[in-house]
Amino acid sequence: MKKGEAMSKSSYPLKLPTSTKKAAQRLAKEDGVSLNQWIAVAVAEKIGVIETAAEFFKKRAAGASGKGLAKFLRSAPKVAPEPEDAIERG
Repeated sequence: MKKGEAMSKSSYPLKLPTSTKKAAQRLAKEDGVSLNQWIAVAVAEKIGVIETAAEFFKKRAAGASGKGLAKFLRSAPKVAPEPEDAIERG
């Protein structure tokens, strides 16, 4: 955003579990900001974390090839998955 440029805003009706809303209200009060401002900052922070992580993995995978992955997977032990990791077929 350029200096002097107004930030555009958009509204979104948000439904939160009561416990989540109460915790957010408490934290907003502790920070001395409105609930709306606190949620907006929390969402912006989450976006930053996800986009930073995505960029990290994109850079990390830039030189990767399927050849190395296939070799790695062939060396994996041939055992059944743990019950909680099994894919249910139905």
